[in-house]
Amino acid sequence: MELEERVAELERRMAALESGDRAASPVGEGDFWALEGLKAQLAEAGAGDGGVLFTGAVRLPTGEQYEWQDGALVAHQMADDWSEAAEPFAALGHPVRLRLLREILGGRRTAAELAALEEIGTTGQIYHHLRQLTGAGWLHTAGRGRYEVPPGRVVPLLVALSTART
Repeated sequence: MELEERVAELERRMAALESGDRAASPVGEGDFWALEGLKAQLAEAGAGDGGVLFTGAVRLPTGEQYEWQDGALVAHQMADDWSEAAEPFAALGHPVRLRLLREILGGRRTAAELAALEEIGTTGQIYHHLRQLTGAGWLHTAGRGRYEVPPGRVVPLLVALSTART
């Protein structure tokens, strides 16, 4: 199946999910097509403890498109130092920072555009939040007073937000 067909099918399924129609057909074979593919790869690799996979194809309101995937073996995750995740998660733990990220993904990229938003705080507060997000890797500067979510962080950001809702 070509990428355009796959994206069109995903858009159709998303529209069905948003409308409450749970009878939408899955993109792949069976209800857990991604999970079944992951399990097959884990079996081939002899990873008996399992693994996780997340992926996404995103078109932002600005027209930018991102395709991304990542996976990890459970054994490696359990052995990692989880404290390294504290700063990126902490940076997402403030409603103003989440709003700033949403606005930046939506096309408001300059500090001046962000400062014009209602209920976002003073210019000093905005810069404080932008520094926190930049330090945690959720943003980077793309010129004078202009901010962007790095391409490799767009899908992980949306995944993190999705996990907070389940």
